[in-house]
Amino acid sequence: MPFFEMNNGKLFYEIKGTGKKEIAVVFLNGVMTTTASWALYYPLFEKLGYSVLLHDFKGQMKSDKPKGPYTFKDHASDLKQLLDYLEIKKIHIISTSYGSQVGLRFAMDYPDETGSLTIIGGASEIDDNARLFVEGWKKFAEKGSGEEFFWGVVPSIYHNDFVSANRGFLDERAQLLNEIHPDYFKGQINLYDTFINDTTMTGELEKIGCPSLVLVGEEDKLMPRKFSEILVKKIPQAEFAIIPNAAHVTIFEQPEVVKSIITGFVVKNT
Repeated sequence: MPFFEMNNGKLFYEIKGTGKKEIAVVFLNGVMTTTASWALYYPLFEKLGYSVLLHDFKGQMKSDKPKGPYTFKDHASDLKQLLDYLEIKKIHIISTSYGSQVGLRFAMDYPDETGSLTIIGGASEIDDNARLFVEGWKKFAEKGSGEEFFWGVVPSIYHNDFVSANRGFLDERAQLLNEIHPDYFKGQINLYDTFINDTTMTGELEKIGCPSLVLVGEEDKLMPRKFSEILVKKIPQAEFAIIPNAAHVTIFEQPEVVKSIITGFVVKNT
């Protein structure tokens, strides 16, 4: 597996596609996931001739998990170092959930490297409900029981219709977490602390100069529509789409709809 060595540990990354090395589509993960969460998406961009970069943030599944909490500026800097190492000059960011905060920070801190920005279920600030949800995840993570952790999180991120139609799939995912290394939960706690303490970017959104696309699940409980509306209002070149029959994990719940929208957006802005 390829890793990028940094001062505070190693980042796991993957390169896909045979497009121009200098320009890439970069996928940024949700907090609980890994690069595999984009398996339904990156092959499409490969077929369209793009190079694709995926990586786990520090604290995530296959990357090292140094002591936290971290900051989104840290994550953006890590990505910039990885891009420099791979000689990638310009990126189209496709990000979801926690990764959206990283995407926002990267677009603000490295405007010359950002060709476009797609935000799915993201936010530049949070409220008490979001904070309480994530504090609850943290308590489940501290117990270290994979299955209990998974089912404790599910109600806050999945649409009821998806849960009803995919109970077998969700049962399998819950059981797989029983076998996961305990370091996973240590990393998650660091990431949750980062989310709670550092999602404070609303006042800087006007710095984002690239074309931007904001998507939100119609019934997202964790990051409801009001947070996406803040992004659309404050980011100068923002387009907006609301995805029906979806909650927070829109990329899993409505993949065909999301693929259609984000592909057209990236191609239009390439």
